[in-house]
Amino acid sequence: MEKLIEGHKRFLTEAFPGKRDQFHLLADGQRPETLFVTCADSRIVPDLILQTQPGDLFLCRNAGNVIPQAGEPAGGVSATVEYAVEVLQVRNLIVCGHSECGVIRALMHPESLEGLESVRDWLQHVEPAWKFVDEVERHAGELTRHTALTHANVLVQLDNLKTHGYIQRATAEGRLQVHGWYYDILSGSIERYDEVLRRFVPLAG
Repeated sequence: MEKLIEGHKRFLTEAFPGKRDQFHLLADGQRPETLFVTCADSRIVPDLILQTQPGDLFLCRNAGNVIPQAGEPAGGVSATVEYAVEVLQVRNLIVCGHSECGVIRALMHPESLEGLESVRDWLQHVEPAWKFVDEVERHAGELTRHTALTHANVLVQLDNLKTHGYIQRATAEGRLQVHGWYYDILSGSIERYDEVLRRFVPLAG
């Protein structure tokens, strides 16, 4: 807690004064252009990775960057996505997975979840990722399987998004673009899913 308190003190004395006008504008409302759905992993810091400012990103975070299908019990994730698209009218929706994801590790080793019933139940949203992994990747080494499954999980969540009527309408009307990303912690680089090439390619070109 002391580290957090000291950090807040530095924010008040060093960071906030230089952005006072920006925060005053944000106090009246927000108009983010992007909804960023990513994992709750502490190593993923969107504003640092993308060099964005307060007000730029509407964030939705959970274990495994999951988006439940339409018709499943309404929860915080579904409510956040719907609000971002229908009320805030974000222009971009990004689903971003990442390397070394614990949820993907649990999918690969479900025996590690003994006693973690909530986590085991949550995995039902991620298990369909196996259908996007080919036989070679299924029997490859740990790192290759993990990367393949993480990529696949992003595709699963993109498919889940498409089951929501408001997402279908927003994309059909051209007011929303949906993107699948993968962030590598070790290199700091991001890959995006290219629907034409049907594979992940470097975001930075």
